Amino acid sequence: MRVVLAEDLFLLRDGLVRLLQAYDFEIVAAVDTGPDLLQALLEKRPDVAVVDVRLPPTFTDEGLQAALRARREIPGLPVLVLSQYVEQLYAKELLADGTGGIGYLLKDRVFDPDEFVDSVRRVAAGGTAMDPEVIARLFTGASAGRVDPLARLTAREREVLGVMAEGRSNAAIAERLVITERAVIKHTSNIFTKLDLPPSDDDNRRVLAVLASLK
Repeated sequence: MRVVLAEDLFLLRDGLVRLLQAYDFEIVAAVDTGPDLLQALLEKRPDVAVVDVRLPPTFTDEGLQAALRARREIPGLPVLVLSQYVEQLYAKELLADGTGGIGYLLKDRVFDPDEFVDSVRRVAAGGTAMDPEVIARLFTGASAGRVDPLARLTAREREVLGVMAEGRSNAAIAERLVITERAVIKHTSNIFTKLDLPPSDDDNRRVLAVLASLK
């Protein structure tokens, strides 16, 4: 599986390269600036991009901007954002376009190499890998200035929604929350009804539908 990696800190970039190579990923480019990232994505056309948000030259949102520009040129390009920050405006644009694998993980909440690699593979395969903290912040931002759609949900439905947004299946949600799959199906049905979203049995499509409601 071919990967383009963007990270400005040398030690972290080198560590990610070594980690992914140990799991049989091919690193076709490892860059440290926004312009270099965009060039690498357009030239290499990787199976997945692992992207930091804040890159040189301005250390604001170059990584996310480059990913968005590349996805306009390569629709459906799988992108996994790995950052210390949640950039709400551009993250919503990235997450809500509804095509290709997407992910957003926070660096200081990645504790297990196997789980991280699983996230990379899931995004490359067209799935979703979302940190619950990212989802929480995006929903908080989405509700500012208008009635919070999540206010319609019960506490348990919010829990199910949080795990669902990570890209997990009904079975995984049931295991995480120690409930039955039948209960998960009931809760997800209620969630989609209350958020005025079309139901779906496809794990990734239902996550994208939820993320689209954040716009």
